[in-house]
Amino acid sequence: MSLIKHKKFHTGLVTLLSVFLVISMNQCALKKETKTLKLAHGLPTDHPVHKAMVFMKKRLTEISGGKLTIQIYPGGQLGSEQQNVELLQIGSLAMTKVSAAIMESFSEDYKVLGLPYLFRSKEHGFKVMDGEIGRELLLSTQKKWLRGLCFYDAGSRSFYTISRPIVTPDDLKGLKIRVMKSKMAMEMVQALGGSPTPLSWGELYTALQSGVVDGAENNPPSFYTSHHYEVCKFYSLDEHSAVPDVLIIGKTVWDRLTEQEQKWLQQAANESVIIERKLWAESVKESLRIVQEAGVKINYPDKNLFQEKVKGIYEGYKSNERINSYIQRIQATK
Repeated sequence: MSLIKHKKFHTGLVTLLSVFLVISMNQCALKKETKTLKLAHGLPTDHPVHKAMVFMKKRLTEISGGKLTIQIYPGGQLGSEQQNVELLQIGSLAMTKVSAAIMESFSEDYKVLGLPYLFRSKEHGFKVMDGEIGRELLLSTQKKWLRGLCFYDAGSRSFYTISRPIVTPDDLKGLKIRVMKSKMAMEMVQALGGSPTPLSWGELYTALQSGVVDGAENNPPSFYTSHHYEVCKFYSLDEHSAVPDVLIIGKTVWDRLTEQEQKWLQQAANESVIIERKLWAESVKESLRIVQEAGVKINYPDKNLFQEKVKGIYEGYKSNERINSYIQRIQATK
C-alpha cells in the first residue's frame, strides 16, 4: 500500500472510530438522562391493578419523552406490603400499592374509608375519591414520609367461607374471619357477630387450608387470583365495604423529582385510574364466572340486615370530630 493510500485509510479509520465513539457517548448520555422509579407490590401480573401500573409506566415514558420511567416488581418480589411501605419511608423504594385500610396506621383520616356501607353507589365512591376529599386523604400521610398519588378501584368486599354460607349476620357467629390489620375492619366484623383475626395476605391461603381461620372477606378478583376459591366454596356478596387501593410514593423520592417530573408522574397515575376502573369491572364479571364454574356457591344476602347491624359503628364516631366531619361531607357529596 502506498504512503498516500495508507494515510487516507488511517484517516478514514480514525473518522469512523470517532463517529462510533460520539454515538456511543450520546447513547450513554441518554441512558443517564433516564430516571427510573422502582415500584413494588404483592399482586399477580394478571391482576387489573398491575395491568394499570403497566399502562402507567408506558404513559410516563411517553409523556416524559423517555426521561422518566418505572420498573415494576410484582408478586411480592421486594418483600411484603409492610416491608415495601418501610422501604418507601427511607427512600430505598419509590412506589407501592396498599389497601387504604393499611394507611390507617399512618393517618387516622383513612379510617373513614373503611366504614361499612359508606358509599351509596360505585359512582358516588368515585366522585369522593376523585374530588377534594380524596386529595386531602392522599396528602394526609406526608408527615409519615408517604404521599398518595391516586386511588384504584378495589371493588366491594364480601365474605367467603369454608364450611357454610353467610346469608344473615347470625351466620358469622363463632367464625374466625381474617381481616386486614385495620381497626375499622375489626370493628365491622365484631359488629356483625364474627371473630376478627388479623393476618397478612400472604399467610391467608395456608391459614384457610389449615383451619386457622374459617373465612375471609375480599373482592371477587382477589378471591379468584389468590386461589382462595379452592378452599372456600361459599361466597356471599353482602358488599359490606368498598375500601380502595392507594398508589403511594415515598416523600423522599417525590421531593427529589423536579416539578416537571412530578407533573408527568401525577398525570400518568391519573390516566391509569381510568384504565384500572375499566379493567376492574371486566375482572369482577370474569372472576365470578370462573369461581362459580369451579364449584363456589354465590349467595346474594339481604344487605339491609347487615347495614342494620353496623349502625352502631357510625354512632361511635360521632364523638370523633374529624372522622365525623368526613362522614358528613361524604354523605353530602352528590
